[in-house]
Amino acid sequence: MPLHHLAQVNIATMRAPLSDPLMADFVAQLEAVNAIADASPGFVWRLQTDAGNATDLRAYDNERILFNLSVWESLEALFEYVYRSQHGVAMRDRRKWFEPVPQPTVALWWIPAGHIPTVLEAKERLEYLRQQGPTPYAFSFRQPFSVAKLLDSKV
Repeated sequence: MPLHHLAQVNIATMRAPLSDPLMADFVAQLEAVNAIADASPGFVWRLQTDAGNATDLRAYDNERILFNLSVWESLEALFEYVYRSQHGVAMRDRRKWFEPVPQPTVALWWIPAGHIPTVLEAKERLEYLRQQGPTPYAFSFRQPFSVAKLLDSKV
């Protein structure tokens, strides 16, 4: 069993409330995309309410910001889900549903296996990435850091 897992947070600012017809295609795909995540090799955990997703959670004052938090066994497992599953197909349409944002909207970081990250922890990692850029503390797919880099940075 690995000693570390990969946590990821991503946020998106909706162009309209989820009940708006503009968001109907996004909402229609949500259950299936979450089911694919749950069944994906390397999936560990995702933040969700009793409804089975996290769309009701608001981590920010802006009601239109959706917040997604999950844990994966590896960077490769998350990459496969994000870019090579139905999730990747849905992501191609993201500009229809979400406003472009100039700063990072995704942060990745290594956690001890068995740790479940909190909303506050995830927000701090994303903010750190936005302020400091990629480091072993918080990074992106474009500039990933290995667990070894995390351990080296603690020396």
